[in-house]
Amino acid sequence: MKTIIVVGGSSGIGKAIVTKLKESHNIINISRIAPEEHINVKHYSCDVLKDELPPLDEVHGLVYCPGSINLKSFTRLKVTDFKDDFEINVVGAIKALKAYESTLAKNNGSVVLFSTVASFLGMPFHASIATSKSAVEGLTKSLAAEYATKIRFNAIAPTVTDTPLAARLLRNEKQQESMQDRHPLKKYLKPEEVASLACYLLSDDASSITGQIIPLDAGIVSVKI
Repeated sequence: MKTIIVVGGSSGIGKAIVTKLKESHNIINISRIAPEEHINVKHYSCDVLKDELPPLDEVHGLVYCPGSINLKSFTRLKVTDFKDDFEINVVGAIKALKAYESTLAKNNGSVVLFSTVASFLGMPFHASIATSKSAVEGLTKSLAAEYATKIRFNAIAPTVTDTPLAARLLRNEKQQESMQDRHPLKKYLKPEEVASLACYLLSDDASSITGQIIPLDAGIVSVKI
């Protein structure tokens, strides 16, 4: 079985990815909180920004899931907000990639990162997160070119997804209905939908896909009705 690292696999989209992959892959979960126990899941408890990442010799794929939703007006945003969002969304991903670059290259691996629809479509109060996620997109494309014959790099740009991270955006029925109405498909995402795309991009079925930023957006970016 192939071995997949999931950074942040104990919650939200990361948890959904682990759930989909764990029956057919060896999963290395790296997060502060342990996921549900499973024979094919090994957990390393660490903070990706503060701790040394565990040495791993045989890795075929990596998904970096940690992120932030820091929605404030530009007036209220402090420079430290931009720095903090950049750390978790970009620097953490870079740290993971640097740690496992050699084994991914040796195994013709696949990497999946996460952007946001706010990098495609200007949205108020998204300045900090859109800045960080746009950097993730640049990183994805640059590394896809640099490692073209060794590692595939792709990023998913989801719209609002029903995860603990987005709980305050969907905290009551009125907000949920409003969020659905903003999207042409009249829905927002479930983490399992995002996980399905991530698993596809990790798989051999996606062996010709690299350097792509794929919006999973319920139509909000490209459709106006």
